[in-house]
Amino acid sequence: MDAKPSAVSVLLIADPGAAEGIAKHLSESLPGALTDASAPGDWHVSTRSHAFPVDEHTRFAEVVGTVDPDSVTDDIVIYLTDLPRRDGTTPVVAEIDTSRRFGVISLPGLGATFVERRARALARTIVAEVTGESGRSQSLAGGERLQRVQADDDKVHYVAVSHVSRLRLLAGMVYANRPWRLVSGLSRVLMAAFATGAVSLAYSTMWKLSDQMGPWRLGVATILASVTMITWLIVDHGLWERPPTEGGRERAVLYNVSTVVTLTIGVVVFHAGVFVLLLVTAWWTIPPQMVSDQIDHPMSFSTLMMMAWLLAAVATLGGALGSGMEDDDAVKAAAYGVRQRQRFDQENTDDQV
Repeated sequence: MDAKPSAVSVLLIADPGAAEGIAKHLSESLPGALTDASAPGDWHVSTRSHAFPVDEHTRFAEVVGTVDPDSVTDDIVIYLTDLPRRDGTTPVVAEIDTSRRFGVISLPGLGATFVERRARALARTIVAEVTGESGRSQSLAGGERLQRVQADDDKVHYVAVSHVSRLRLLAGMVYANRPWRLVSGLSRVLMAAFATGAVSLAYSTMWKLSDQMGPWRLGVATILASVTMITWLIVDHGLWERPPTEGGRERAVLYNVSTVVTLTIGVVVFHAGVFVLLLVTAWWTIPPQMVSDQIDHPMSFSTLMMMAWLLAAVATLGGALGSGMEDDDAVKAAAYGVRQRQRFDQENTDDQV
């Protein structure tokens, strides 16, 4: 009779935030994926959330020492982090110490799509490396090929070397910030914006303007209002990074672009939400005949949409001013993921020292 396969335990340690959510999903799907890969053993996967004091400049050997995989009883330890890891300008998506049965997965390097599938594929790769069953290359969801780099006898890196790898890294950094949560994090700003739009709704001048401006002018007004809000958030709350040294310029550019893209997505969601709220308010409160008398033609649903469109731009400008009511910590909490916020605060502390 064949002996029952031995049980193998895998511990997923994840940064708080998006990485923690991915780790929880992996704990459910990874055992089956490892079994399907014909890996030996009965697989048990558990998770833990913890943010270690490391960043993209921390050498992998120091990461291993900080996490200390030997301090846990699990057979294999995988650390999922929201912080980017790079070799120069090349994104590093996985780092493995086979002797310590430990691996790191840098989620930003996986991009913003198929993140869970790609993380699961890398987790299988880490398991294969530490069990001595790895191949020479790895393919992720979406067809991207990774290059396997043997650092020394027991350390292996997987790097993304495609032409779009740095764009994928930027997208992954934005994804880690979860920009769609900006609206819920800036409740006072939303309240100020809606109040501005609701008050403007009472003026017949706004009805006439929205009827005469047309989609092109309204589109320009929307863009200008959104750019104003993004700029105000960055300037008023100190979200722009300045490189402390000449060598840190490329890194600062990467983080600043990530901030701009994150805020752009967040403000677009913000603007769309205010538009819907004002559209419903206009439909519910404004007498159609009163509007018709002012614009000299019957009010239609498109009239309401144009009105809400203009008022949403005005409200976004009000939201930009209202963002001054939020303290810096609240804005950073809304704009950044947990690890990115900790890194930002740490760098500001270092600059002051």
